[in-house]
Amino acid sequence: MTTQPSLSRRTFLTASATAVGAGLASLPYASVAQSTQATSKTPLYGPPPGVAKLNANENPYGPSPAAIKAMTEAITKGAYYVNDAAETLKAMIAERHGLTKEHIILSSGSSGVLTSLAMMAAQQGSILGSDLFWDTTSRMGTRNSPNGIKRLPKTADLSVDLDAMYFAVDGSIALAQICNPNNPTGSIVSPQKLRTFCEKVSEQTMVLVDEAYNEVTDDPEANSMIPLVKAGKNVVVARTFSKIYGLAGMRVGYMIAAPETVEKISAYGMGSYGLNQAGIAAAVASYNDTAFLAYSKSKIIEAREMIAEAVKVNGLTALPSQTSFMFVNLGDINAEDFRQAMAKENVLIRGVYQDYYHWSRVSVGTLADVEKYTTAMPKVLESLT
Repeated sequence: MTTQPSLSRRTFLTASATAVGAGLASLPYASVAQSTQATSKTPLYGPPPGVAKLNANENPYGPSPAAIKAMTEAITKGAYYVNDAAETLKAMIAERHGLTKEHIILSSGSSGVLTSLAMMAAQQGSILGSDLFWDTTSRMGTRNSPNGIKRLPKTADLSVDLDAMYFAVDGSIALAQICNPNNPTGSIVSPQKLRTFCEKVSEQTMVLVDEAYNEVTDDPEANSMIPLVKAGKNVVVARTFSKIYGLAGMRVGYMIAAPETVEKISAYGMGSYGLNQAGIAAAVASYNDTAFLAYSKSKIIEAREMIAEAVKVNGLTALPSQTSFMFVNLGDINAEDFRQAMAKENVLIRGVYQDYYHWSRVSVGTLADVEKYTTAMPKVLESLT
């Protein structure tokens, strides 16, 4: 497991001061991420005061000071459509991976381009996925198509069965979709096994690897399948600025694919009309902000470890996670009952997924918000048993 830098809030903010200028150097992440600010009014943005919002895999440590500065400047040009800034971001992404701008599609969060891909695939056949994965965009893309989602049988450990997926690929499958790490389970597939799978299956159909949480994993570079795109395989990779960068509300994501595939997928999207100046500015400012990313990741891991310890102390189990959330086995307790009881304690989490009635997903948040979850857990569990 990769050791994360030890960064205190004070140390990181001090280091950030020089980079972002005196005006923003005094703006602590706490003031941006604080979920329990005392106020007499419900805020227009973000969760209400005193509510721990742990239900959407958001990162409350963003935006970074550099992103805030960039957005502040960008909104003064909000009268204009996004053009040059979007091209700049595409060039930055392409340069990092040794690709060209023609390999990159930007969209309103990765959900935008994922939906476009699903719509395209649904014209040709079904989308193949594990029984439990983030299927929102696939369901949207297949809504008006006779082709739908083909799900693999459940696995005892809730893992992604690559062998079963390989043997399920036939002429009816237009897209094999894998979330790695998976949402909502948090599990990750061995990069060697996934690479072999992608190489084999891409000879028969297109393979999508959704890497929304890649940067949170122990070894992001090893876990990414982007090199397969560069190698010319029929593989597409989706990424987002919503997670590690803390820009979920700014709606910026992208997909990396062969230029001819980019052209085909783009026919189902809105192009730059789906982008906004402030979001792109934040993404450009954040993309190479390694200090903020290290800080953000360290806080996510710290919060995740707090959740893992609370799960253990309360006699429960959870799946191993390399993401910003955990999937908790509640035993005999119904996950929707648990969600509702937690909500009464001002802690928001997810309820039942499909027919996984006893599994509960909780996102990390500020340490204070996670503490509200860990404090409420024994009380809620006792009330439901």
